[in-house]
Amino acid sequence: MSGAPESDSEDDGDGDERENDGSRFDRLPPSAEERRVAGRPTREDVLDWWADRYGIPPETFAEQSFWEKGSGKIWAFAGEGHSPIAIEGLGLTFLRVRQEHWKPTSNAIQRFGHAATRNVIELEEGEARAFVAGHDQEIEWDGDWGYLIVAQELASEREPLGVGLYLHGELRSQIPKGRRREF
Repeated sequence: MSGAPESDSEDDGDGDERENDGSRFDRLPPSAEERRVAGRPTREDVLDWWADRYGIPPETFAEQSFWEKGSGKIWAFAGEGHSPIAIEGLGLTFLRVRQEHWKPTSNAIQRFGHAATRNVIELEEGEARAFVAGHDQEIEWDGDWGYLIVAQELASEREPLGVGLYLHGELRSQIPKGRRREF
């Protein structure tokens, strides 16, 4: 499932189609019926994607409002705000959506990944160290391919480390270069 909205055309109620403005944050509409910008996902699309892909229940995000800035860069904000907002950052980067396969950010995985019930690959200590350092690894996995939540057990708890891309028997680290660490 790509998560892409079904309809790409909409208008603002006056018959005028609106365009995405990459210089400001616009709140995601609650549903397709309320969408005003072609191609913009809805809150419902986002919640359904997290539930379908990772088994994270929609109520996990009850306190979050979702905003798009640029083309497909979704941000989560713990609270409300007035749309549109002309600022540089709002909350945390959350999801990239205007591509064939939606991609969660490491920030989102580290913040909300604890609630996932599927598409979580748990690594042993050495594998986790290599992953955090940005190394790709050949790892056996019998689940879905694509973007996975990569985790390690720490102090008897599963701790999400970030996003991994699993293809053809290889787990590719998606840890941003500036956040990679050698331990």
